[in-house]
Amino acid sequence: MASDALVTRGLTRRYGGRVAIDSLDLQVKEGDVYGFLGPNGAGKTTAIRCMLGLIRRDGGEVEIFGERDPVRQRASVGAMVETPAFHTWLSARDNLRRACAFAGVGDESDIQQALDRVGLQGRAEEKVSGYSLGMRQRLGIARALVGRPRLLILDEPTNGLDPRGMREVRDLLLDLRRRDGLTILVSSHLLSEVEQLCSRVGILERGRMVAEGSVDELLDRAQTSVVEVDVETHDTAGLARALASIPGASPAGEGEGERLRLRLNGIGPAELNRALVNAGVPVEALIPVTHSLEELFLRLTTRELT
Repeated sequence: MASDALVTRGLTRRYGGRVAIDSLDLQVKEGDVYGFLGPNGAGKTTAIRCMLGLIRRDGGEVEIFGERDPVRQRASVGAMVETPAFHTWLSARDNLRRACAFAGVGDESDIQQALDRVGLQGRAEEKVSGYSLGMRQRLGIARALVGRPRLLILDEPTNGLDPRGMREVRDLLLDLRRRDGLTILVSSHLLSEVEQLCSRVGILERGRMVAEGSVDELLDRAQTSVVEVDVETHDTAGLARALASIPGASPAGEGEGERLRLRLNGIGPAELNRALVNAGVPVEALIPVTHSLEELFLRLTTRELT
């Protein structure tokens, strides 16, 4: 069984009378790609800053690979918090050299390895002023990799990227876990990205953890006890008339084109199909409805997803 890479217990941060992080319990296992989800303003970045010791916490504890001392913890962690900033008049390599000197970790071989891992080895001598947003995001990840950490914490690493850039970052992170054995925590509000990238997920709302588990566990939780199916037919008027005589089947919202979603209560899909055919409705498809991580997210959070 995998051991814990990052654990927070009762992590709390206040700003005056406002509680930004409210007794946060979080568990990241070694080898996880952990998705730290929440709407904008939920407290993700504040929680990450507390985990990294960048701001004071008002309560609780943080444990990284079993270590509780904040100074010794840093040797195991690389991080990118919010949009990475660089000296744009310097090359990528010189930016990493400055980062190494400031942090007191890493050497030329670490810099070269980090540039290689993020695919910037051929552009390392160019000034960052000529870098695209996607290249800057990758350079930010390279800076987090210098020193060869075991845990990578990335705050919105695909923020502002186009679909191609998002895929490149996603593939890079999966490769870092697979080839380098890194444990990765990624904060995000992009649920489709998280479903494709992460093995485990925690959902934050108003500074509190409202759900945590594997993606499969949370998707199971997203399924409601009510069975819903989409019925496709070119005779939607006949379908509507037939429903009046089929107990346990009712519309579950507005129809769209030749498709209508039905809610079933006490009747199964096979029985529904048989009843519709007997009523003369030409059923072209009967599709079970599955619910997504996005639907669970929206049920558990009160802010709009942006």
